[in-house]
Amino acid sequence: MLTYPVIDPVALHLGPLAIRWYALAYLGGVLSGWWLVGKLNKRLSPPTLNAEAFDDIMVWTILGIVLGGRLGYVLFYKPAFYVGHPAQIFMVWQGGMSFHGGLLGVITAMFLFARKFKIPFLAITDLVAVVAPIGLCLGRLANFINGELYGRVTDSPLAMVFPTDPDHLPRYPSQLFEAGLEGFLLFIVLILIATKTRMLARTGILSGLFLIGYACARSTVELFREPDDFIHFLPSWITMGQLLSAPMLLLGLYLIARRRDVRA
Repeated sequence: MLTYPVIDPVALHLGPLAIRWYALAYLGGVLSGWWLVGKLNKRLSPPTLNAEAFDDIMVWTILGIVLGGRLGYVLFYKPAFYVGHPAQIFMVWQGGMSFHGGLLGVITAMFLFARKFKIPFLAITDLVAVVAPIGLCLGRLANFINGELYGRVTDSPLAMVFPTDPDHLPRYPSQLFEAGLEGFLLFIVLILIATKTRMLARTGILSGLFLIGYACARSTVELFREPDDFIHFLPSWITMGQLLSAPMLLLGLYLIARRRDVRA
């Protein structure tokens, strides 16, 4: 059995201010993604984003992630609780963010962004899709440091005991599985396709590949991840993560199968 490396969830103390690894993961994902979007944008002729649009896209993305992630958690995972405690919806520092909600938030933000700057919607989502796994990888590593969203009980040699587990049982480090699959591996696949082929010039392909890749990775890791204690399993032993990933898979397949327009 592996030993859990206890790491303080607080990365840095600045007087009364505590900066947590989770916050740094969000910040690092957004900043590195923004930088890489700029690099990819310059490879296109003409570029998808002009200077003004590039400066603004990070703010729109952050709003989509935070608002969508929080509202998605409220609606998908604990609607009954928040109906009775509406003030706690805004207490994001107490935890509770949903990737699928964040995805819907970013999609909505990019749709409005595309309308404002008169840019093809899928041309923007293709750029964002390539860099999104960076944030996913960092976010899952932060989950691991926090000792949250751990895996199911197992006798595997990969198991470890999380100090935050009230049962103190050996579990899969499923956060690391997610960081590796939906983060690192998916990023490598997408960045190679974006830079070594002409798929970036075919709107919708990279967006579709991201949706398919994430849905497959998340559905696989859900086999090792402990379901949320307030939901457990849905009918037929399906988890909420697998259920929410199914539409992503279908939409991704549609984007791949649709008529692919090549940029001018």
